[in-house]
Amino acid sequence: MRPQDRLAVIQRCVVREMARLGQVFTADGEVVRGPGTTAVAVRDHQDGEGPGHVDLGWVLELGRADAPVVWDCTAGLGKTEEEKLDNAVRMWATTTASALVELREGRGAHGDHADHPELPGWHAVQGPAAVFGFGNERLAAWLAGNRVVPALAPALLAELAGPGGRRPHGVKLFLGGRAGDDVAEVRVDGEVSEAASAALRALDWPRGERLCWARLFVLLTAHGEPPAPSADADGAGPARPAAVAAARPQGLFARWRQARRADR
Repeated sequence: MRPQDRLAVIQRCVVREMARLGQVFTADGEVVRGPGTTAVAVRDHQDGEGPGHVDLGWVLELGRADAPVVWDCTAGLGKTEEEKLDNAVRMWATTTASALVELREGRGAHGDHADHPELPGWHAVQGPAAVFGFGNERLAAWLAGNRVVPALAPALLAELAGPGGRRPHGVKLFLGGRAGDDVAEVRVDGEVSEAASAALRALDWPRGERLCWARLFVLLTAHGEPPAPSADADGAGPARPAAVAAARPQGLFARWRQARRADR
C-alpha cells in the first residue's frame, strides 16, 4: 500500500472510531482534527513488525510547538493491510482514545476516574480493557476485581519522576499468553518500564492452557492540571505536532501473532 493510501485508511478509521465515541474528527493534512485544539497524529511504525502496526499520537494543543502528545503504538490482525489497520485503530480507540476523551469530558461515560493513595499527586483515567483470546472471561473478571495500577505504583512513581515533569503520561499494560509462556509489559510514554513490567508479571492474574491477552491504557495527570482546552487556538492553523519519542514494542506483537498461530 502506498504511504498516502495507508495514511488515508488510518485517518478514515480514526474518524469512524472517534464518531463512535461521540467525537467529530476530520482529516486535515497529516493530522485528524478533533474538538477544540485536540488532534490525532499518525506515524508509521518502523520496527519491521508488519503493516498492521501504527503509532497514533493524541495532540492536546494543536498549534503549539511544545504541545503535549500522548503517543501509543497499536497493532491489528487481518487478511489484508487495510483490515489490519482497521483493527489496530479499533483497538486503540477502545482502550486509549476512550481514556483521552474521558479526560477532556470528565463525565465518566468513556472511562473510570481514580485517585490512588499509592500515586500521590496523580489522577488516573482508565479506559475499557480489551480482553481477547480463549477463555477470556477469567482474565476479564480478574482485571475487574483487582487494583492493578496501585500494585505497580512504586515502579510508576520512579518513571514519573523522570524527564517530562507534570505533563500527562500514558501508561499501557499488555499481559497474557498462557501458563509457562506469558507476557507482561508496561510502557510509560511509549518506553518499556522494566520495573513496572516485572511487577505486573508478579501479580496472580490467571494463566490458562490456551492463549488469552489483555490491553489496558491509563492516563495519569497531575492534580491541579486543567483538561485539554475546548476552544480553538487563536489563529492556529494545522501545524505538525511536536515530535515525541515513542519506543517500539521490540517484537511483542510478533510473539503474540506467532503464539496464536501455534495454538490453532
